Amino acid sequence: MSRTTTTPASTDAPREEWAGQLGFILSAIGSAVGLGNIWRFPGVAYENGGGAFLIPYLVALVTAGIPILFLDYALGHRFRGSAPTVFRRVGRRFGRWTESLGWFQVAIPFVIGLYYTVVIAWAVSYFVFSFDLRWGDDPTGFLVNDYLQSGDPGFSLQFVPAVLIPLVLIWIAAIVVLVLGVAKGLQTVNYVFLPLLAVGFTILVVRALFLPGAADGLNALFTPKWDALGNPDVWIAAYSQIFFSLSIAFGIMITYASYRKRRANLTTPGLVVAFANSSFEILAGIGVFATLGFFAAQQGVSIDQLQNLTGVGLSFMTFPAIVSQMPGGPLFGCLFFGSLAVAGFTSLISVLQVVCAAMQEKFGMSRARAAVTVGVVSTVLSVLLFATTTGLTALDVVDQFVNNIGVVSSAILMTVLVVWVLRRGGELRYHLSAISTLKVGGVWIALVGLVGPVVLAYMLIQRIIALITEGYGGVPTPYLVIVGWGSVLFLVVVAIVMPLLRWKRSPDEFTPWPTYPPVAASRTKEAVR
Repeated sequence: MSRTTTTPASTDAPREEWAGQLGFILSAIGSAVGLGNIWRFPGVAYENGGGAFLIPYLVALVTAGIPILFLDYALGHRFRGSAPTVFRRVGRRFGRWTESLGWFQVAIPFVIGLYYTVVIAWAVSYFVFSFDLRWGDDPTGFLVNDYLQSGDPGFSLQFVPAVLIPLVLIWIAAIVVLVLGVAKGLQTVNYVFLPLLAVGFTILVVRALFLPGAADGLNALFTPKWDALGNPDVWIAAYSQIFFSLSIAFGIMITYASYRKRRANLTTPGLVVAFANSSFEILAGIGVFATLGFFAAQQGVSIDQLQNLTGVGLSFMTFPAIVSQMPGGPLFGCLFFGSLAVAGFTSLISVLQVVCAAMQEKFGMSRARAAVTVGVVSTVLSVLLFATTTGLTALDVVDQFVNNIGVVSSAILMTVLVVWVLRRGGELRYHLSAISTLKVGGVWIALVGLVGPVVLAYMLIQRIIALITEGYGGVPTPYLVIVGWGSVLFLVVVAIVMPLLRWKRSPDEFTPWPTYPPVAASRTKEAVR
């Protein structure tokens, strides 16, 4: 399909833009490569078939991850706005109703930003602790009792200074980046931090490969368990991993794509982002399991006898224990926790930009005012909820519900709304192909409209049933209802209330470009002649 020559039409004020394609790609990779790549993928792969897990993982990447990533790109780039603006424009005469989905997507990163910052603060603290191996011989006790001072699930205003101080500093840094804007702020951070992350983490992985027992760790990770492929849960785990690691369906890639120039290649950079994210996950798996192999050898046990192989346990309990036992441990600890902090920060600013962009467009705020307003409100809530002695439990529960219920629901609603209800799939397919070197065919609409929502709906139903019948992590049910389901209720309330507020400047006077359908455009040209 040839590129259209129709002049772009828009009555909007000039929009911030990335300085170039490289800036967009690095920023999108910086958003996708986050904490989950380092502390989630290795454990998920190990527990779901080892080397055989890569088969459903790649299938999930091709059939759901990349198609929904392209959908985000197409929506943001064609309708030129944050998630609420985009879904209002997509809905046309039903825009006031479809805007709700945009605010639902904005509420998700707002909540995620509150606790994501806390984990980065922990990583920064542990980067400092690495110099003198401050956790001693009992990393688990140090984390829970000395550092976090964790109490029973509940609500507390007893603040933990060791968490509060780095937390506030991280928020200040994030606000400064947001005030500087898309090109000077977000893009510059990714230009600096992403190469730093790649170099630092590669050194860590190479060092890990030469540790005694590293080969056993890699064998544990990559030895294929082919019978696992017959287990539906393994396939669901693969789709979950791809889905959560690509930063799709909660406004980030919609917002990022809206800052690209009108004539910008979308699909090829999308493939670069998707495969770069997966490559980093596999690199993380190699580094983590080579290190776990060393740890198991030191303990005289096998890999399957180790505990805390994912999430907070892997990063802040198991890894400090490993660092204490290995030669050059302080340097290894600095590399690991430094990588964790850098990966987390590049993802954090993408999460916050979703909220800032929505506030700018809805209320006509300047960039700086939106950044400071969102940053200050978030800092206060983040400190009150997660810098106290009950912060660890709150973080774990909110993350579980917002990701597994909120993000998955958002993806299902988005794909069904766009493809089946509003029937804009053909228009978005045309948009992608008209401006990109790699064209997309009808199979893309089938994957976005059928495969994606069916798999995600299965995941969502399965997770809701498990949370209702089994609870979560031994946390008392009243706490789960208030904090967990309450977080989901907050997303719904935002989606209902925000569309009721008046726009400072109406987003409805907007003409998407290129003109669609193309046949009509061609006839119009002939009529003009």
